[in-house]
Amino acid sequence: MRLDRPTGVAPRLTIFGAFGAIFALGVATISLPLAAAADSTPAANAPANDGDKPYVVQNGRVDHHVFNGYRRYGDNCLRCHGPDGAGSSYAPALVDSLKHMTKEQFENTVINGRQDVNTANQNVMPAFGLNPDVVENLDDIYGYLKARSDGVLGRGRPKKIGDDDDN
Repeated sequence: MRLDRPTGVAPRLTIFGAFGAIFALGVATISLPLAAAADSTPAANAPANDGDKPYVVQNGRVDHHVFNGYRRYGDNCLRCHGPDGAGSSYAPALVDSLKHMTKEQFENTVINGRQDVNTANQNVMPAFGLNPDVVENLDDIYGYLKARSDGVLGRGRPKKIGDDDDN
């Protein structure tokens, strides 16, 4: 028995339409928390630190979001960007990149990927816009990497605020 593949434009449009809808949903998911934060009072949304940082680090310990970002980074980014965002021979150090990259640029690069191929470079980062483990935790991943980039969080597994020293 032979199964024929669909041919023509219609099946391709259906596939591309499905991917487009999934991508739009992912972008909307990222935008919703930003819109909600804009409607709320700043005092209600202010973290325990100075309020304009995307992370909370107190005495070398991190909040739940930064710790989650550390975990998600390890699951999805470490294999290319190295431990703690320090870079590797394969991909750049994100702790250096975030010193001059805006959050919007970071999000765009993670969601859409980037390709810089020329005679001197062959840098290709895949798009993670369809990976819910990344997209749904992008703020946490950014917070973890930004804390590392700003020098307020050292290398290694961070301890959470409220954890005992024995853990």
